[in-house]
Amino acid sequence: MQTVDLTNHFLIAMPAMADPFFSKTLTYICEHSEQGALGLVVNRPIDLTLKDLFDQLGISFDEQILGGLPVMFGGPVQLDRGFVLHQPVGDWQSTMIVNHEVGLTTSLDILRAIASGESPKHLLVALGYSGWAPGQIEHELSQNAWLTVPASPRILFELPSEERLTAAMHSLGVDFSTLSDEIGHS
Repeated sequence: MQTVDLTNHFLIAMPAMADPFFSKTLTYICEHSEQGALGLVVNRPIDLTLKDLFDQLGISFDEQILGGLPVMFGGPVQLDRGFVLHQPVGDWQSTMIVNHEVGLTTSLDILRAIASGESPKHLLVALGYSGWAPGQIEHELSQNAWLTVPASPRILFELPSEERLTAAMHSLGVDFSTLSDEIGHS
């Protein structure tokens, strides 16, 4: 099976996606290598805001800063762990550099910076992540489970979560409502 690097790409779940964790999702791939892949679902907010999360963590926070920012369901793996996708990359204790513009940080120092008003310009906070074993994404692509498109920082950080999937589809020139839930190859 041919290996493809989908780092900094969106995975768009096809209508036939049966997995309830990924049905109608847009997932941002943060890392994809021969060891597998890691991504965050970026269009499924949970019933938790950044203020609620900070209250739970005991971090004092000015609600006027970003208190109403929704927290996303990043995926079904490690649901108790927080992930901050951000731009610019910055210099945090535990950051995976996705590309020269975007980083993924899991350390508390970025949350403390956000609470004090020193956050990165753009950010998305998620609980949990999405993970794939080696070759799994490639297999799922061959089964027509996903469409892929290069990621756009505008879609990721500037659009409300409910508009991200449609915007990613439009960047491909496709309307989600016209996709068939039938799978196969011509």
